[in-house]
Amino acid sequence: MKNIINILLILFLSVNIIAQNNTDTLKNVKFNWIIAPAYTPELGGMISLSGIFGFKTQKNDYLIQKSSFPVSIGYSTKGSIVASGILTSFWKQDKIRIYSNLYFKDMPDNYWGVGYLKASETEKGDSTAYHRLWWQINPKILYRIVRNFYTGLAIDFNQTIVSDASEMMKNDEYIIKFGENNTNIGIGLTGQYDSRDVPVNAYKGVYISYTAIYFSNLMSGDNKYFLGDIDIRMYKYINLFKGVFAFQTRYRHVTKDAPYSELSQIGTPFDLRGYTWGQYRDNMMLYNILEYRHMFNRKLKLLKMTDGIVLWAGVGTIAKDYTDIKYAIPNWGVGYRIEVQERMNVRFDLGFGNNTSGFYINFNEAF
Repeated sequence: MKNIINILLILFLSVNIIAQNNTDTLKNVKFNWIIAPAYTPELGGMISLSGIFGFKTQKNDYLIQKSSFPVSIGYSTKGSIVASGILTSFWKQDKIRIYSNLYFKDMPDNYWGVGYLKASETEKGDSTAYHRLWWQINPKILYRIVRNFYTGLAIDFNQTIVSDASEMMKNDEYIIKFGENNTNIGIGLTGQYDSRDVPVNAYKGVYISYTAIYFSNLMSGDNKYFLGDIDIRMYKYINLFKGVFAFQTRYRHVTKDAPYSELSQIGTPFDLRGYTWGQYRDNMMLYNILEYRHMFNRKLKLLKMTDGIVLWAGVGTIAKDYTDIKYAIPNWGVGYRIEVQERMNVRFDLGFGNNTSGFYINFNEAF
């Protein structure tokens, strides 16, 4: 009950801050921001400043949608500093799309090892503790070849620096093989079919994406490996419920020469919410999520904005490859939404899993 009361207080404070900071900064750019506490299993309690830029790359072009760029910076009770930005942009009458995820983390962290059994059976504590400095930039530039079909270039730059590693981590086979400092640089191809009405918050449509990236020693990269990622999403508005059913299935696989820092991981704010990001890692991950999203047909008096709720359930797994799948990782949760710009929400998500939970505040939907 105490945790529920704390979450309700956080929501109340956040709603008041949103109400006071709904600001147009430029004629073609709308910016909203929020400062609020949150909790995730890997970061602990955190205070974060988050904002979302909504803009059109060509003001009078009615054939392109509004682009979005949510950004965030936070500081946690564990001394972590984290920052992120997720760009979704549309250009030249939607002939060109540019996406990019930007991440930075300087934080005390934990390393359980690789594989489901180590993640579930190793007790978190001094034996798993280390300090991680990590950043990633992974832009994608796509060009429309025919209606709803896009293809283009995918680039990934990332670096992980480990310090203050525990003895268990120093003796781990992956740490011995790859070392404590890894810089990875990759380039590849990406393609997608996208019939969603609004990509950042779809009510209908289908999204199918495939990305293949080869990482090499060129340009000072430390490792050679291959990454393949398949992401399928479907959205359907149901008149009977006046809500949207959203479904996602995602498969990610890296080859055996990928370093521990770039193995496939489940438990991020964008998939099985509630787990510790980095606890469950292996060469392959696969998960499925079904989410129900309902926006109430009302305007909040305080905000003059629409709000809504979300319910979801999912299941995932990690393994060496798809022939080695043995274990299931369940997930479920509930969320609250406030529409700060047209079809752009701030989301409050409370996720649960096996003996774990997490509370997240982000802009735009998880998928």
